[in-house]
Amino acid sequence: MSLYQRSDDGSDIPSPLPQAVGYGVVVGVGLAFAFGKSLVTCRYRSMIGVTNILKKTVGEDNSKVETFMVANRRVRTGLVASAVVSSWLWSTALLSCVLVTYSYGISGAFWYAAGCSPMIVCFAYLGVICKRRIPEAHTILEIIRIRYGRLAHLSFAFLALINNLFGTINMILGASSAISFLTGIHIMASTFLIPLGVVLYTLVGGIKATQVPATVIPIPRSFLTDYIHTFVILILCCYLTAKTLAADQVGSIGKLYDLVVAAQEQHNIEGNYQGSILTMTSQQGIFFAIILLVSNFGAVIMDTGYFIKAFAASPSAVVPGYVVGGVAYFSVPWALGTIMGMAALGLETLPIFPTYPRVMTGTEVTNGLALPYAAVAVAGKGGAVAVLLMTFMAVTSTLSAQIIAVSSILTFDVYRTYFNKNAGNKEVIRWSHIGVVFFGVVAAGFTAMFHYIGIDMGWTLYMIGVVTCPGIFPVIFTFLSSKQSGIAAISSAFLGMATGLAVWLGTAHSFYGEVTVSSTGQTLPCMYGTVASALSPLLYTVVISSIRPANYDWSDFTKEKLAMDSGDENEQQQKVEASDKTESSTAVTEVTSDDTQIRWTRYALFWAIATFLGHWVLWPLPMYAAKFVFSKAFFTAWVAVSLIWLWLTLFAVGFYPIWDSRHQIVAVFRNLWTRRRA
Repeated sequence: MSLYQRSDDGSDIPSPLPQAVGYGVVVGVGLAFAFGKSLVTCRYRSMIGVTNILKKTVGEDNSKVETFMVANRRVRTGLVASAVVSSWLWSTALLSCVLVTYSYGISGAFWYAAGCSPMIVCFAYLGVICKRRIPEAHTILEIIRIRYGRLAHLSFAFLALINNLFGTINMILGASSAISFLTGIHIMASTFLIPLGVVLYTLVGGIKATQVPATVIPIPRSFLTDYIHTFVILILCCYLTAKTLAADQVGSIGKLYDLVVAAQEQHNIEGNYQGSILTMTSQQGIFFAIILLVSNFGAVIMDTGYFIKAFAASPSAVVPGYVVGGVAYFSVPWALGTIMGMAALGLETLPIFPTYPRVMTGTEVTNGLALPYAAVAVAGKGGAVAVLLMTFMAVTSTLSAQIIAVSSILTFDVYRTYFNKNAGNKEVIRWSHIGVVFFGVVAAGFTAMFHYIGIDMGWTLYMIGVVTCPGIFPVIFTFLSSKQSGIAAISSAFLGMATGLAVWLGTAHSFYGEVTVSSTGQTLPCMYGTVASALSPLLYTVVISSIRPANYDWSDFTKEKLAMDSGDENEQQQKVEASDKTESSTAVTEVTSDDTQIRWTRYALFWAIATFLGHWVLWPLPMYAAKFVFSKAFFTAWVAVSLIWLWLTLFAVGFYPIWDSRHQIVAVFRNLWTRRRA
């Protein structure tokens, strides 16, 4: 089924919520995260307040670069897992998992989940390797600069910025469309206002809010906002899925199945076994699965923000944090996409559906409106509020990560490297702030341009891998292969991008006779272009490195000092005194033996392979080959397992981080109480 198959002659639909609610959420809640306007009922009610509490109680100063960027490299498993899930809870993910289920049937939600979880767990292995090679690094681009020099460094900085820009555009396009429908505010208002609150609280906190200098590990600001956002989104996902199944129009999993069967006549899906909605044998579904899996590797490898979080975590937290986060994340697109996507299909012809008496148009589908439409159908204004909040939370959390990543590039990889090598904390923080504001404005501007030329979330979701994947193998080989030369790394990446673009545009013209927004957004051109963009650099770098090989000595990575000290003796003394008040050691960076690091590396590799085989191969592919349509009993079990998994995810990344950080929480309140009495 083509995403652009339907006509766009639908009439406008009244927004379920007033504009005041939209502006209240987009502006009010965004500012509340920065200024503490009624976020939490406590003395300090914002992220800034949290930063101030912990600075006063444990002597942690967020103005230090090591704290601002990598959280002093001591984040624990619970918060790592929560941050990992948050990093993948894009507004695009929440909207798209329902979109692909509506488009391809029940396989869509599963393939969306399977396209993300292996990459998340695989990154545990990459993160551990990076920490072993160069433990003081802030970004992957620093590693490239040290090994290959200036030209490679600037080249991959450009590729990383392109990756972050396209990812951000994709997120804002989906979120602004959903928010515009739900509240009636102009789409350009949401496009420019969404980044506002994110920029403000990112300016204040950076990645770090505090470190309790103890045997316990710090609670970083970006990690802390990740946790809050993730917790809220998961609660809302549990609410929406439960509300849908309990709604009068549905009533149970079995009745949802009956609704979908009744809707089958109007939704014969080309390429599915018997055209069924209820089959894993979906040609378009597996094409999408390939696109998503490959493009996700590119999006993560080329996003310095993911490496920043790996550097920020303690070595013993990287592997379990990413494994728990990856396995937990799987349930979100699977459960939400399956239930809400099936609900959209089953309820579309009923009077309660917002588009009734017509079906959704192609534009509505590709803008990700299946989720808000289904939520409004089963829960009315309550469903609209739930989708509004979860979309806003998702886009602000992930947008904050993107802004931090771009800021780190502009600060460490441009300013401190080429303009002021002796820059101290004040200069670096100042340029970090400039980078935050600059990227927020640029991203909003490009999103507006994309909207006005007819590009939507669905288009960017499918083609993003073409521009983000060329750097995958050159970057991975930078810290895995001593033979890759600098010329091989640079040329293979740009030759790969040229190959991917040529294949993408060429196949669009070959299959559809034209190169337009519609043809270039189709499944096959995007799949061929993404795969070519990802795999051709592997061939290029192997061939070029065999002609001009390198023989890099890994010990050279340790010769450069990258960690920055504040140089303020008084502040350092205050930090030590605060450290003495807690049950702690004074170490800033966790020291791990080589044997321990090797063991964690093996664990990470095992879980990466196991997750890929389990989620992408051994589970779905036999079902694809079996060519069967789900029975009511099988469908009921399928949905029930996804719901149980979703609730376990809520506990794993919602409640476990609180238990994992219980010592820090006690220490903070003890010091607050001591200060109040003093």
